[in-house]
This record gives sequence, C-alpha cells and structure tokens, in this order.
Amino acid sequence: MAMTFNGNDGMVLIPGFMLDETLWRDVEPPLSAIAPVIHADLRTGQTIAAMAGHILATCPPRFVLIGFSLGGYVAREIARRAPARVIGLVLIATSARPDGPEHTQRQRAALATSAAGFRGMSRAALAASLHPRLAGDAEMIERLRQMNVRLGHEVFVRQSMLDRGDDRGRLQDIACPTLVVAAANDQLRRVEEARELADGIRGATLVVIEDSGHMIPMEQAAMLATAIASWLAALPDHPPSQQ
Repeated sequence: MAMTFNGNDGMVLIPGFMLDETLWRDVEPPLSAIAPVIHADLRTGQTIAAMAGHILATCPPRFVLIGFSLGGYVAREIARRAPARVIGLVLIATSARPDGPEHTQRQRAALATSAAGFRGMSRAALAASLHPRLAGDAEMIERLRQMNVRLGHEVFVRQSMLDRGDDRGRLQDIACPTLVVAAANDQLRRVEEARELADGIRGATLVVIEDSGHMIPMEQAAMLATAIASWLAALPDHPPSQQ
C-alpha cells in the first residue's frame, strides 16, 4: 500500500545557504497537493545542531523532510534525532563531505563585507550556482540576490561561519526511507557526492535531474516535484500518528 498522510502529517522544506522559502515557490503547489507544506528556515542557530533543534521544535508529529544543499546537512541531523517522526527524507543537491578550501574563502569574504548596504553575494557567485546556460539569466540571478538581501548581512556571516563537518561516517545511522536528488550539471555539488550519500544510507534511492545546475528547485521545479511525488507514491504505508 502506498504511503498515506493524515491531518497531523506534513512536508517540511529546508532551503540552503542564503536562501529563503521562496526557493520552493514553483515546487510547493504539487507538493502541497500531497501533504501540507511547512517552511523551515536557517536564520537561527550558529551550528548545524542548533539549526536542527530549532526546526525540529516547529515540526508536526510526523513528516517528510526535504533539505536542499546546506539544508541537507540540517535535515540529516533532524532525521537522526527524531527517527520515529521522520517518515521520509529527501536530500537535494547536497553532500556529506566536510568543508573544503572554498569555505575558508567564504568566511573571509563574509567577514570583509559591511552590514551597511549589504546587497547579497556577487553576480559571479550566484551565476555559478546555475546551469551554464542560465549564467546570463538576469531574472533568475535577481531572484537569488533578493533572497540574499531579505536574509541580510547578519545571517550571511552566521551561515558562512558554519562548520559542515564530515558526515560520511554517520550516514548509516539514518533509518528512514531516503531519496537523494542530484543535478547533472551542478558546479557546486557533484553527482559523485550524491552517489556517496545514496551508497551510505541504507536503501536510499538516487535520482539525477538532467539539464540543471545546483538550484534544482528553481531550474527544474516540475522534474523535482515529479521525482519526489513518484518516490513517495512507491513507499509502503506508515502507521498513522497517535498524537
């Protein structure tokens, strides 16, 4: 029997680095037809663990958890903390690997920026998160920049200083059904990293979205929503929450 949702269930969406709930604008309608969507954010907390704790306190009794990029690190922490409540985990364009040299560069850039007149990350940095064919898409880049601006300088510094430790040795602790989604043309997180996640989590499924850069929820929203819905439909039913 396919998984069913009751009135207490939900679908919790966690965005990535310097992104807000509007990241999911084009994915939300089809997902909300399956279960109520709850938008989590990464504005609060100076560690992955603190962010996970803050989000978990706002989640329904049981839920499908969807984490994008940085949100994937937080989502895995939540799944380990509340295995009885997370009935499905979706990890999008993310990794279990620790921070690389670019993290130090990001920290230095964050500390060098001024809170006065903060206008988000550079155009080059934003363009690098998109498929090369979208590098000149002014509307897409502006949408990303506006998310940066709404979150502001304080969040930019806080998220830049986060330590994304090596999570590969803890993947086997995730017990819930898991879908890993990667983009074929992601310049920030390679398919190899997604495969590493899928191999490390028992029973995980890997889906690769073609013709997309890192920002899958914006670039290929319909394909992403279909992949998630199809995966959920194939899962066995879960005992309903008693809460």
